[in-house]
Amino acid sequence: MTATHAKATLPRKVLTFAGLGLILLYCLAPFYWMAVSAFRRPSDQFELTALPAPFSLDNLTAVFSPGVGFGRSLLNSLVVAGTTTVLTLIIGVSAAYALARLHFRFKNAVAALIIATSMFPGISLLVPLLALFTDIGWINTYQSMIVPSLSFALPLAVWNLTAFFRQMPEELEQAAMIDGCTRGQAFRKVILPLAAPGIFTTAIITFIAAWNEFIIALSMVNDSTMQTATVAISRFTGAYGFDQPFGTQMAAGVIVTVPLVVVVLLFQRRIIAGLTAGGVK
Repeated sequence: MTATHAKATLPRKVLTFAGLGLILLYCLAPFYWMAVSAFRRPSDQFELTALPAPFSLDNLTAVFSPGVGFGRSLLNSLVVAGTTTVLTLIIGVSAAYALARLHFRFKNAVAALIIATSMFPGISLLVPLLALFTDIGWINTYQSMIVPSLSFALPLAVWNLTAFFRQMPEELEQAAMIDGCTRGQAFRKVILPLAAPGIFTTAIITFIAAWNEFIIALSMVNDSTMQTATVAISRFTGAYGFDQPFGTQMAAGVIVTVPLVVVVLLFQRRIIAGLTAGGVK
């Protein structure tokens, strides 16, 4: 009976792994081709070989050549994404804890309204944001990119963290308050350390979304010294005269993508733990 069951499950396992392999191939193929193109010579960009032959660093060198300004664009992306992540955590943790622990009228309506704000497509907000930021003098500033990114990131952060806080027993805070802590101290010393997986996951997701943001940064910034890396790639003209800039664009894409891939691989267990923490155990 055991042998029969093993034979029956073997095809299912094969199909499962085959499906996973196809999904990985579909997701990783564009990144693989981008990396291969980044290490081709500029004159070999339209070759179809699986590996660059010969291997060349010309495109990577061109990305950071004087006058291109890609290093400044990376710094701008880091400032925008980092600030957005920090502000999202500060506001999102406070709002999520209030929704999870406090009892007040229309709490469910407030939670629904927060989620509803994430339903608006970003492109529909460009014209009013552009008019507003022009009137208050925010064009070509960091805040013109941080504030819209914050408004897009907060609903998801509040929703995730609210679910995380709700699955934590209230007896933890009550025990801390019996021991002499105020509610604020119980939150800082007991709840926040236990909520670290959910907070860390929210931070990673927010940072990735802010790092990859394109539409707002493209519309609110026309100064090359303030543009983010994603906008710089779209405007990249290369460093080889009238040659097509595909190679340098691919190299810049690899530089922008690799740090995110490394972070996700290093902290994948924490990310999965944070995403599944609100589930039924």
